[in-house]
Amino acid sequence: MILPNVTVTPAAAKFIRRMVRFSDHPAGGMRLLVTPGGCSGYSAEFSVLAAPMDGDAELMVGDVRVFLPAESRMVLDGVTMDFSESPTHSGLSFFNPAAAPCACSSSGDAAKPAQATVSLDSLKRH
Repeated sequence: MILPNVTVTPAAAKFIRRMVRFSDHPAGGMRLLVTPGGCSGYSAEFSVLAAPMDGDAELMVGDVRVFLPAESRMVLDGVTMDFSESPTHSGLSFFNPAAAPCACSSSGDAAKPAQATVSLDSLKRH
């Protein structure tokens, strides 16, 4: 299986490592489902599993496994994955420098193109 050319920042790698380490499956990995959609360019969910699901590819982020289904592998090619934390939000963020900005905004001050944030609330246990 071909893995995407995805950049994982140190902050995102630390987040992934902690999610797996403190889960019910510390020897498992994080499954990341990213699909196109929404004004930010991405819709994403993640969960910590003991093993990859059928069809998932394994991406090593340091010493932690990230399980990527086919749709995630296609979407993440060329994307930078980061982790951001503020008083009102914390979660994974995705940035694709090659994507066009959202066309639904009537504001001239639109946000950076193709950014998405995944909240910790989207974490699901299996």
